[in-house]
Amino acid sequence: MMRRAGLALILPMMLQSANYTAERVTIDNVEVIRLRDAAAQTEVLVAPSFGNNAYEMTVKGKRVFWSPYNSIGELKAKPTLAGNPFLAPWANRLDQDAFYANGQKYFLNPDLGNLRRDGNGKPIHGLLVFAPEWRVTNLRSSDNGAEVTSRLDFTAVPQYMAQFPFAHSIEMTYRLSRGALEVETVIHNQSSQPMPLAIGFHPYYQINDAPRDEWTVGISARDHVVLSNLLIPTGERKPVSLPNPLSLANTQLDDVFTNLIRDDQGNAEFWVKGRQEKISVVFGPKYQVAVIYAPKGRNFICFEPMTGLTNAFNLAHAGLYKELQQIAPGATWRESFQVRVSGF
Repeated sequence: MMRRAGLALILPMMLQSANYTAERVTIDNVEVIRLRDAAAQTEVLVAPSFGNNAYEMTVKGKRVFWSPYNSIGELKAKPTLAGNPFLAPWANRLDQDAFYANGQKYFLNPDLGNLRRDGNGKPIHGLLVFAPEWRVTNLRSSDNGAEVTSRLDFTAVPQYMAQFPFAHSIEMTYRLSRGALEVETVIHNQSSQPMPLAIGFHPYYQINDAPRDEWTVGISARDHVVLSNLLIPTGERKPVSLPNPLSLANTQLDDVFTNLIRDDQGNAEFWVKGRQEKISVVFGPKYQVAVIYAPKGRNFICFEPMTGLTNAFNLAHAGLYKELQQIAPGATWRESFQVRVSGF
């Protein structure tokens, strides 16, 4: 059983059914939402003030989400990608300090200090990875599950609007039921123009019962997106030629996939398996792209649900990407993905 640093103090807000619990606690002076499923021995910890990140999920005390740290205090002191980071208003890289929307070019302002950059200096992962502005709007448990909904009013933060001038709000719900975690995102476009959509998540998963080189991976995609040496899509796609399932022995991935293979409900399932432990990530229909990141020598794998390709805004403007999603003025977009665990 993993030990957590810091003292947890239960605050007055605690909702409990026979099996499910949703409660506010304080860990390392950070407000945390704890969701519990007693029958499945599953617990999820969400830090609204840290990008609304579900930074920890455990089953029988074993980690599902990977983190280099053992507490939220350490994670906030030395922020890094771990758990389930949310990437918005653009996921992955842009090819320049600007993006196109509705035929108009919008320039980013590096002087505001809120841009993240990759090793090649490209803007990456948007503005909200560590956003503190999330506010809990609903916390409840019932005989069907435990859940928390938090809201971020993007429009209320001038430093965000200066980089992405589309007025909108975001609601995110973490829902724990029957041992599975659902992450639902709802975006309302409050602006007068269509809002281009290129959001995603960058969840880190780990298997505990086998070393990384013994893990096998299931890839539910038909098309492999060709990337430049800067990891920007070129516009070309090729059929997936990787074995399925794929052994991670002597293999590393930082790849983009599309044309996902879906079931009758429109869902696409990606998975990683050790000896007995298995983690499945099920993408809803509007998550049209998957990024899989599994670097050598690291004990994690990322199955990243994306609404669009890396650099989607600029590729669409150049005529190289036809599937860019948009939210009409006054309209709402909604989608979810699930994390399902077995063998723990």
